[in-house]
Amino acid sequence: MILDATTGSSSDGHSIQGELPLLQVKGLRKSFGSRLALDEVSFELYPGEVLAVVGESGSGKSTLLNCINANIDVDHGQVMYQSRCNGAVDMGQISEAQQRLIKKTEWGFVHQNPRDGLIMNVSAGANIGERLMSLGARHYGQIRAKALECLQEVEIDTARLDDLPLSFSGGMQQRLQIARNLVTQPRLLLMDEPTSGLDVSVQAKLLDLLKQLAQRRGLAVVIVTHDLAVARLLANQMMVMQDGRCIEAGLTDQLLDDPQHPYSQLLVSSILQS
Repeated sequence: MILDATTGSSSDGHSIQGELPLLQVKGLRKSFGSRLALDEVSFELYPGEVLAVVGESGSGKSTLLNCINANIDVDHGQVMYQSRCNGAVDMGQISEAQQRLIKKTEWGFVHQNPRDGLIMNVSAGANIGERLMSLGARHYGQIRAKALECLQEVEIDTARLDDLPLSFSGGMQQRLQIARNLVTQPRLLLMDEPTSGLDVSVQAKLLDLLKQLAQRRGLAVVIVTHDLAVARLLANQMMVMQDGRCIEAGLTDQLLDDPQHPYSQLLVSSILQS
């Protein structure tokens, strides 16, 4: 949710009185040399919400996602997270070990290229199990059973548990990457163009799966995409970025049906005319 500082309400009119956001991004700034990549970006995300961050290439979408995930250090601002065990934590102020633990247990990150999120020369089951083993799991039978559950949840044939990811299609590799993230029961999922490069039918099936997972698990999701159709299908909230700034935000359907900023209008009209 993007907050209106004057009313204390979210952009969809939903009161935040008494509720705690799972994720608070406050005034993020990031420069690369003389180029300002992020300029005072702020938003809040509650459990069960899906936020699509949209804009053209170079708008700052992926930089924002990587700053939230602490892959890139910010110049200014905060990423606050309500941890299961420790309550509110500033991700920029805790140790790297604490960051890694939160990202392994409570967060997931789905890369645009599945090869960046999978170990391609080990089996599908081992990819899922490795995440559990990194947290101390050692019982082979329990790890294997958990891997089978995760494959079923993302609708991959469990007979493929011992197959290498290299033998999977692009869409199946993305499903496996999602399964690998889900095994530790995350509360927050960050996704960078997860449907890019997939054909339309595969993309639609993956989006339907993601929507079901978010609803069933109550996941909070931030998805970066240049595709407004993906945003409409998956996200209930949307934020439009241009030159590192959030220029418009609100309910996805409302923003796409009646964009207010000229840049948002241009994005929507270019999709309608294509």
